[in-house]
Amino acid sequence: MFEKLKNVEDRYEEISDRLIDPAVIGDNEQYKNLMKEYKNLTPIVEKYREYAGVKKTLDEAKGLLDEGGMEKDFREMVEEEYSESKEKIEQISEELKILLLPKDPNDEKNVIVEIRGGAGGDEAALFANSLYRMYTMYGESRRWKSEVLSANPTELGGFKEISFSIEGEGAYSRLKFESGVHRVQRVPETETQGRIHTSTVTVAVLPEMEDVEVEINPDDLQIDAFRAGGAGGQHVNKTSSAIRITHLPTGLVVECQDERSQFKNKDKAMKILRSRLYEKAQSEQNEKIASERKLQVGTGDRSERIRTYNYPQGRVTDHRIGLTLYKIESILNGDLDELLDALITFDQAEKLQAQSEE
Repeated sequence: MFEKLKNVEDRYEEISDRLIDPAVIGDNEQYKNLMKEYKNLTPIVEKYREYAGVKKTLDEAKGLLDEGGMEKDFREMVEEEYSESKEKIEQISEELKILLLPKDPNDEKNVIVEIRGGAGGDEAALFANSLYRMYTMYGESRRWKSEVLSANPTELGGFKEISFSIEGEGAYSRLKFESGVHRVQRVPETETQGRIHTSTVTVAVLPEMEDVEVEINPDDLQIDAFRAGGAGGQHVNKTSSAIRITHLPTGLVVECQDERSQFKNKDKAMKILRSRLYEKAQSEQNEKIASERKLQVGTGDRSERIRTYNYPQGRVTDHRIGLTLYKIESILNGDLDELLDALITFDQAEKLQAQSEE
């Protein structure tokens, strides 16, 4: 591990020198790529240097203790320093192992979130809206920007389905474990007997792909324009601004009718299509190397129920890691960090375990 860390530090120093080279500064693409690598290496190098400082203190304390001949008070002070340094070394070593784990190449990407009402009709659609609100409020707390790409609202204020983008640093790394089936248990407002109903909503979190990352042959696309439906005044009857794109080889269909401009709707639809095609390819690849890890990162498996939101008991339970939190209201108001941190920690522990078994 330490040979690898030394190589990382050497690379960090090399990039640091290159970033002040006028030739590199003048080359936008090269400068941007080097800055990204520099930023990714910074936490590893800082932690490694912290390790080196503590290791030096530990070695000096050990040397003094080995020599002996110290007065009692001084020896006790050195022993305490040795003990503290030894404990800190172990802690930093674990942190370094996590920092050196292979990075998900999509972690820094923006995301497209797709939420669809499942079993439960209107109640599922209302909860789809609750989840949309939860994710956008969480995004606001992190100063991320969200934008609706496509929506199919219901008369009661829910969504049969809604797709939206979230732009911000580390969006995919924080939200990628949200893909799956979310179950809600509550008494609907229309329920006169006070019975608890169970509904489900599916969530898909897709890394947003750039044009260059997913090649789409224009000949593989069937693009249809149609008149937007739903609310929107007289405009909806006048122009065919809504867009439906069908990817013929896979049969994937994307519709977008949120914008008045046909061009903007096509742009948004293509954004969703690129991300879906990428995820489909990733899913097929991951199925071939079927992982046993509980979180099934990136497999696109939507069949498993991942979380239950129980209103009467005020609890949210994540079934993958057995975590129950009794703060449903704050979670649905965007307070997701405790849940997401636990999922990320669990995933890191699984990766470390897998690495130690190799």
